[in-house]
Amino acid sequence: QVQLVESGGGLVQAGGSLRLSCGASGSIFSINDMAWYRQAPGNQRELVALITSRGSTNYADSMKGRFTISRDNAKNTVSLQMNSLKPEDTGVYYCNAEVRTRLAVWFADDYWGQGTQVTVSS
Repeated sequence: QVQLVESGGGLVQAGGSLRLSCGASGSIFSINDMAWYRQAPGNQRELVALITSRGSTNYADSMKGRFTISRDNAKNTVSLQMNSLKPEDTGVYYCNAEVRTRLAVWFADDYWGQGTQVTVSS
């Protein structure tokens, strides 16, 4: 099995910065895309940023220029640097990874972390 563990959430004032990290462990053969999603109270989970195994990135429009996603393929980690935070960035942030396990290298499945709370005060 595969486990994703996030860290780095917390409370920050508007305009501040936070860095989220996520590590994947377990029976990993390879990881395709890694991503961060956000779920605000009363809202559906939405994509924040995605990074492919080759380092190509994609951001939600409202995060462009403020957030930066990065990954370390050797360590199976993905990070999200969040700058110029706004109150509307508040929510639970989830790490996501598309993983091929050693038991099923021909099939990639989605795995999720438990989520980390980010609260931005005005």
